Amino acid sequence: MNRINFLFRSFFSLLAMSFMTLQLASAASELPNFAQLFEDNSPAVVNISTLASPKSRGAQMYGPGGEEIPEIFRRYFGIPMPDAPSGKPQPASLGSGFIVSKDGYILTNNHVVEGADKIIVRLHDRSEKVAELIGSDKRSDLALLKIETKNSLPVVKMGNSEKIKPGEWVAAIGSPFNFEYSITKGIVSALNRSLPSDAYVPFIQTDVPINPGNSGGPLFNMKGEVIGINSQIFTRSGGFMGLSFAIPAEHVEWAVAQLKEKGHVTRGWLGVGIQEVDRDLAESFDLGKPMGALVTQIVPGGPADKSKLQPGDIIVKVDGREIIRSSTLPMAIGTITPGDKAEIVLIRQGKKKTINVEVGELPDEMGQTPERPQQKTKGKNRLGIQAEDLNDDYRNKLRLTENVKGVVVTGITSGVGRNIGLRQGDVITDLNNTRVDSIKEFGKVVADLPKNRSISMRVIRGGQSGYISFRLSE
Repeated sequence: MNRINFLFRSFFSLLAMSFMTLQLASAASELPNFAQLFEDNSPAVVNISTLASPKSRGAQMYGPGGEEIPEIFRRYFGIPMPDAPSGKPQPASLGSGFIVSKDGYILTNNHVVEGADKIIVRLHDRSEKVAELIGSDKRSDLALLKIETKNSLPVVKMGNSEKIKPGEWVAAIGSPFNFEYSITKGIVSALNRSLPSDAYVPFIQTDVPINPGNSGGPLFNMKGEVIGINSQIFTRSGGFMGLSFAIPAEHVEWAVAQLKEKGHVTRGWLGVGIQEVDRDLAESFDLGKPMGALVTQIVPGGPADKSKLQPGDIIVKVDGREIIRSSTLPMAIGTITPGDKAEIVLIRQGKKKTINVEVGELPDEMGQTPERPQQKTKGKNRLGIQAEDLNDDYRNKLRLTENVKGVVVTGITSGVGRNIGLRQGDVITDLNNTRVDSIKEFGKVVADLPKNRSISMRVIRGGQSGYISFRLSE
């Protein structure tokens, strides 16, 4: 009897092990295989290095003992650069790129080739060619190169980045740390990421391991189509930390068409200052949920200044494209041809309006923040601040137009004003969705402020405006 029980237990144990083995094999078979993708596309991926004379760039390219430091470390990791060795032009940045036309057009990042005296492209067959810089764009970190060739070159196939979704598998091919033709894989983590230094690029965020040398290389979907150019990583250690960002293919194709034609990229410009609408601001503007881009400032003489846009407007659509976050607005306006009209849907004092604005051209340089002077006055109010009328002298120092009116904070005693971070010299133009053109009007609005409800305040500081939200508990 014991023997029979033993045989039964052994049989069922073997059966369970076989079942688990089949499950593991089935799970393994469902994982993506990137072998064919790599074989088909790696011939169109190139390695890029540059030469730069010490006069033009060498002082930024070398560490102790003269060893080379890749460009991406300088750009994103904040590594200090000592003096370069003098003499002949030295090897500079290392990066990747990919061939987009059979006659030799190549795409890469602007920071890979920026400031180079000579750009060297190494092809899949290890031959090297000197490339011509056709055009570059710092804002989107793109550069278009051209090499001369008698042979038809292998090319990548561009895909549609607008169809990708978070969670999809993607792969990158490039030269991390100068190890040529390496492939790494991961998934799309998020879409339409806006970074502080690149407000005009809706980045694709992935967890694909991207390291120095991968910059400028292609990001592929599982069909073997390029859906982005690997551009940036976030790191605290100098290595991959699970956050990498790629320029989407749709944005690339739009920019490359201009680089081919004129060597630079022209973007649309609205001429407004904006900020995100958080939960408290949404409540103060009677919105059902946080949405849109809150207009905080109209640039004097800009396109918006010639339109019906006003500070306090919340832009929710541009040419039918929803503006869910404020970071979406510069991208939406940027792709509109200067001189064309944009249909803008906005919310003003709880009501939806539609206006048309002729889009201008984004300037290369924006104005600097003016100096903020100090003033004195008497009197205080429920906010715990002292204020006086905005006079012409202070208005001119802030470079504000004549139609800008409000009150200047000249002292802060205690309470709400201090808690929300008001400073001496701040100009308050709107409070609780009401314009305050004088100290008299300001006093009336302050006296009627509601309790235990989110209140918005528009403040100009140093010539730049923004909204603050707060609550009164008494």
